[in-house]
Amino acid sequence: MAGVTNDFAPTTSGPGAGPLTVGFDLDMTLIDSRPGIKAVYDALVAETGVPIDTDLVVTRLGPPLDEELANWFPAEEIPAMGERYRALYPDHAIAPTPAMPGALDAVAAVRGAGGRPVVVTAKYGPNARMHLDHVGIDAEVRGWLWAEAKAEALVEWGASIYVGDHVGDVRGARKAGALSVAVATGPCDAGQLREAGADVVLDDLTQFPAWLASYRSAAA
Repeated sequence: MAGVTNDFAPTTSGPGAGPLTVGFDLDMTLIDSRPGIKAVYDALVAETGVPIDTDLVVTRLGPPLDEELANWFPAEEIPAMGERYRALYPDHAIAPTPAMPGALDAVAAVRGAGGRPVVVTAKYGPNARMHLDHVGIDAEVRGWLWAEAKAEALVEWGASIYVGDHVGDVRGARKAGALSVAVATGPCDAGQLREAGADVVLDDLTQFPAWLASYRSAAA
């Protein structure tokens, strides 16, 4: 399959060994949150007068909110700015944010294989839930988990695969002992994702259903 790197050899510990649970990251994996997040930061600029480069902000989505706010506000203001950001978020970020190409079909492929899709994200959980409802993705969601901390939910849910766009997602999958499937749709390119240890690198989620079918067939 063009654009796919897969060095993983399926074994009996793969999806054929038990119920399939597939975890997905949210921002830049299932949804293109750049227009919505930019709108929230633009609202913060209007309220605070702080000259945040909102175009730059949306080129590096993935890490927790506080890490980005630290580039623009002094440490003592970050908790309050984080609360204000989350308060502004529902009215500014949900409507402008579409699903990524292939996202709905990728989730449907998991369900079609008799599996359960789950979402593990660094985003505030209630806001993540609103995004999923808006684009029509039905999945359990766990928020405020970043990088290796994502393993907490992945292990609890028994996820054997985790799909994400950031090297932090690769680290979370590896920490959980899950297969890391990376999509080069976020701030990290395919080379960075491979270097971080991704088992599979796809151009985007439009390639996921065919990859999943091939993977499950090889593991059967």
